[in-house]
Amino acid sequence: MKTFYTNAKIFRNGRFEPGLIAVEGGRIAAAGEPRPGDRVVDLGGRHLVPGLVDVHVHLREPGFPQKETIATGTAAAARGGYTTVCSMPNLNPAPDTPATLGEQLEIIRRDAVVRVKPYGTITMGQRGCGELVDFAALAPQVVGFSDDGRGVQSAELMEEAMRRAAAVGKPIVAHCEVDELLHGGYIHDGVYCREHGHKGICSESEWRQVGRDIALAEKTGCRYHVCHVSTKESVELVRRARAKGLRVSCETAPHYLLLCDEDLQEEGRFKMNPPLRSRADREALVAGIQDGTIEVIATDHAPHTAAEKARGLAGSAMGIVGLETAFPLLYKYLVLEGVITLEKLVALMSANPRRIFALEGGVEEGDAADFTVLDLGAECAVDPGTFLSKGRATPFAGWKVQGRAVLTVVGGKEVYDDNYESNR
Repeated sequence: MKTFYTNAKIFRNGRFEPGLIAVEGGRIAAAGEPRPGDRVVDLGGRHLVPGLVDVHVHLREPGFPQKETIATGTAAAARGGYTTVCSMPNLNPAPDTPATLGEQLEIIRRDAVVRVKPYGTITMGQRGCGELVDFAALAPQVVGFSDDGRGVQSAELMEEAMRRAAAVGKPIVAHCEVDELLHGGYIHDGVYCREHGHKGICSESEWRQVGRDIALAEKTGCRYHVCHVSTKESVELVRRARAKGLRVSCETAPHYLLLCDEDLQEEGRFKMNPPLRSRADREALVAGIQDGTIEVIATDHAPHTAAEKARGLAGSAMGIVGLETAFPLLYKYLVLEGVITLEKLVALMSANPRRIFALEGGVEEGDAADFTVLDLGAECAVDPGTFLSKGRATPFAGWKVQGRAVLTVVGGKEVYDDNYESNR
């Protein structure tokens, strides 16, 4: 039996066109005509896109189920329209051996409702220093290698890591942060920081390591992806690397595109790492997505308990949630405001990360049937109380948004359904 999704605007070859798709056996099938017994779902003219992909998500399990679990995190992802998420290794135990990675994989197999592709750590214990992991042993089960949350401080260690990652055909996905430049800071070292007596994190703590790593990527031939770019200098470094033809890519996040340090409030929901930077940095990031320098928008979904986020800017844990708000925010404030097109947004959130990280799923015949149906007219306000994620900390609480996923399909299975109209 096939399922036909009809009366849709389907994203193919970089544009939307009217049509239908058929699903059989978990994959996109040749359409043809429905036969008796087939299921037909009328999507009412809504937009159908290859499932959204988030290459930077913290699912917190194993180790920190009070913050999030794979079950709750992937439910939130499905609600946000994501069919694949890549899980960061800030876990206990850290996925630094096949055995410790196996603990995470077992929970994924049991509880995940979307595809979860884990990262392995770069260093043992995810310390950013010391001994490198066995890249060859981990490579078959991971999407790449990252010590997210810590920058690898030694250039020599990072160079060797890149050589080993290149040898097994996996990317290094780097959190760029120079420890000696942090000085106990926790928000951007800008006007708000100084006027309110806070400790600042300078922009150089990010871009200095980005520059170092790009030079090492050129030297080693490693595929290199920069996590959560937040500074104008980082954008320019990546722009120059791409102009040279290097295998370098980067991501930014919705909060860096829509907010800056002028928007800070004395609440933990405005605290993340890297921090909200200056207006000039935000403008450079927007320019970066417009000109293709920044190819990926990821959420850096990082849930914490309410208590951990209730200690103001100085005392709260770093991290906010974003899986359930990313598309509605970006559609409302970037697409409808004319900053980028809908097609560009779909590329940034679906096509580009899938291509860069060699992930399956799509809407062409033979693809794994991973797709998302969007209702672009749906309007609401961001209400953390309704989140499926355990995390509630978002700087966008109360913001008016538009556009949302109403159906998320993974491997042909409908994993999130927001009461779309169907003809069964």
